[in-house]
Amino acid sequence: MSTATSTAVRSGENLTRRDRVRVNFASTIGTTVEFYDFYAYATAAVAVFPYLFFAETDNPTVALLQSFATFGLAFIARPLGSVIFGHFGDRVGRKATLVGALLTMGIATFIIGILPTYAQVGLWAPALLALMRFCQGLGLGGEWSGAALLSSEYAVQGKRAQAAMWPQFGAPFGFFLANGLFLILVATLGYNLGDTTGPFMEWGWRVPFLLSAVMVIVGLYVRFKLEETPVFQTAVDTGKKVSSPLGEVFRTSWRALFSGTFIMVGCYTLFYIVTTWILSFGIADPEAGGVGLGIPYIAFLEIQVITIFAFMGGIPLASWLADNWGRRPTLGWTTVAIIIFGLTFNWLLNPETATMLSVGIFLGVGMFLMGMIFGPMAAILPELFPTNVRYTGSGIAYNVSSILGAAVAPFIATALAASIGVQAVGWYLIAVSAVSLIAVLLARETKNDDMTQI
Repeated sequence: MSTATSTAVRSGENLTRRDRVRVNFASTIGTTVEFYDFYAYATAAVAVFPYLFFAETDNPTVALLQSFATFGLAFIARPLGSVIFGHFGDRVGRKATLVGALLTMGIATFIIGILPTYAQVGLWAPALLALMRFCQGLGLGGEWSGAALLSSEYAVQGKRAQAAMWPQFGAPFGFFLANGLFLILVATLGYNLGDTTGPFMEWGWRVPFLLSAVMVIVGLYVRFKLEETPVFQTAVDTGKKVSSPLGEVFRTSWRALFSGTFIMVGCYTLFYIVTTWILSFGIADPEAGGVGLGIPYIAFLEIQVITIFAFMGGIPLASWLADNWGRRPTLGWTTVAIIIFGLTFNWLLNPETATMLSVGIFLGVGMFLMGMIFGPMAAILPELFPTNVRYTGSGIAYNVSSILGAAVAPFIATALAASIGVQAVGWYLIAVSAVSLIAVLLARETKNDDMTQI
């Protein structure tokens, strides 16, 4: 690739096909690593951590809620990560900051793979687990917005959502790799929910966390090969960088922060209901005191791995619609569909009537809608902010919404299903999605905006 200061790179219009493939791969591999690490934790938070790190209670629901509490720590850390990495991303550049975010996430995940359990060190085990989870959140807080900017700031006019969809693929790719690896380990080593013996619980669960180091090395290699984005380089050359991106974004773009946060919150709630909560609900054994469907763990993982392809299919479709139809119509009608989906929980997941087919339909529809709502986000959130605070602003909006949506979703859904019933989880999704729909309707259309001017 030519230097970042060249006219060809600066325009973003004259990049070769090879250059664009490199940019797309660099943005996708980073988010794939980050989401793989995140989902490996999410899967272990249901099947492993309640039994190995939170062993003071015999109540499986209480242990699960404790595990979900540490799961939510990362979402509290993510806005802090977006501020830290956003500052350097808007001051130093997108490339160097993305490298730092990837290292932070990767090191924390690797350490989780070597942590001692509660039986070995007592309360130090959940404390160290919580610390590493917090560090995971810091890394992911800086990763997504940087990867989104990497793709969108290289995009040609009129195809920005389709260019920016590549980091969005990191979510289903990472989910597929993490759950697929857990599926292979469970099938090979054997596992029964709640059993703390056997090779999977003794060492097998650590393998996905340790293997993340390989993916991090690949991601770092690819990112070191990149040049700075043309839009950011133009801002540098024209003296538009600011000394304090955080102060500037609150001073000039506070409306965009509110808009982006509430546009995203329904997306997050949906995703962690159809990935993390549904896993815990699906495999919970009613005969052992749990609240759920009692589906064997390996069977449920198989359904999740299959239906993740519906997620992958929704991303390019929604991105194409966002470029050709508009951001607001695409997000608006998808959110309406999510609200309708929220009405089906009792029909598809009622413990007295649910079948493997109904659970598969629930996951397939939920995953497809997730792809539809998540796909255009990497274009929409950056478009709300000017270049000199774009990394900080889009990162804060994305990650504050993670607290309001993802951090509490598994916890709230578990409590609602246990105390009221599964349809209460659907009403919860409907309420949050209605908030997002209002935010979408109040937002401006950004499809035709020039990234160098906004």
